[in-house]
Amino acid sequence: MTEPNEWLRLTKENPGHSQWYIDRFRAMARAGTDLAGEARLIDAMLARASTVLDAGCGTGRVGGHLAAAGHQVVGVDLDPVLVAAARSEYPGAQWLVGDLAELDLPARGLPGAFDCIVCAGNVMTFVAPDTRLAILGRMRAHLRDDGRAVIGFGAGRGYEFARFRADAAAAGLVPDLLLSTWDLRPLADDSDFIVAVLRPAGDGLSSTPDR
Repeated sequence: MTEPNEWLRLTKENPGHSQWYIDRFRAMARAGTDLAGEARLIDAMLARASTVLDAGCGTGRVGGHLAAAGHQVVGVDLDPVLVAAARSEYPGAQWLVGDLAELDLPARGLPGAFDCIVCAGNVMTFVAPDTRLAILGRMRAHLRDDGRAVIGFGAGRGYEFARFRADAAAAGLVPDLLLSTWDLRPLADDSDFIVAVLRPAGDGLSSTPDR
């Protein structure tokens, strides 16, 4: 039996949850809260006009910022309400409804290999636990051999950092850099958040697919 997706459970129990989430971040933006920290880190890693997959894009705040910076962004999320908000607020990117565990963008007529994949906002702790390895595998399948995936989530949410690192390795992703925040603080034994910058296993340079 497939384990439940936590986000789907929340929206099933409270049909207004997605709109609450949208309104919450809109209120934070109006209040001047910095909502672009993740995107600034990703942007610093990339050449201009790079291709970016925003995995679990939500309302598009990360991918939207990157699109505004000139990158080619595709965002994917399971929640159609959040995707509709992303399409409305950030028309400069392409936003799709989809399950990350079954991600196959070439089957939808889109490029299959990205310069960078970003997965922020605790996405990996909301997905069904028995799909985590598959999701990491689909990320690897959509990543250029010289690309990097950047995944961030908090501790105490049912996905131990050691288990995540083992799953990433099993999916063919190894660490370039492990941080405890999106503002570049190093990961420590007692960190309550992880930001993992991962690259494909191997030299990463011998067989780069076409864009």
